[in-house]
Amino acid sequence: MLILLAGIFVLHILGIILLLVATIDNAWWMTDTISTDVWAQWINKAGVWNYTDLPTGSHYPQDYLQAVQASSVLACIFSILGIFVFVAQLFTLEKGQRFTISGVFQLLACLCIMIAASIYTDRFHLEGAQGWYGHCYILAWISFALTFISSIIYFVLRKKTA
Repeated sequence: MLILLAGIFVLHILGIILLLVATIDNAWWMTDTISTDVWAQWINKAGVWNYTDLPTGSHYPQDYLQAVQASSVLACIFSILGIFVFVAQLFTLEKGQRFTISGVFQLLACLCIMIAASIYTDRFHLEGAQGWYGHCYILAWISFALTFISSIIYFVLRKKTA
């Protein structure tokens, strides 16, 4: 059981790291000269990457952008709270109740990052812009899968008596 708990802890930490990288790093949408994230845009001019504000207008609606930003940050917060609750529950609650709260936090983190990535997919870079989704966008979807798997594991472990 100790090896299983250590594995779950490592999976949870990996999910947190991927969520933080996906939220903070600057590669949700890429072209040869532009790197865009949910906070800013970087433009390559003469081999130097320059920080600029995100574009405004109908192709970059600010209300949806704020929803993506808030959902990404909430996913990080819920997942970090979940790891602290996981450790606290190991020592305070009895068997059968231990991992419910951790599972709920992970499920909330899973839903938040899914909402952020889904809104970004549906509302941004639609009008045939030449480019591709960057590694942070892909990490957001991978962290969605990891947080979902860890939340399911928490709910299954709650029922274990050993």
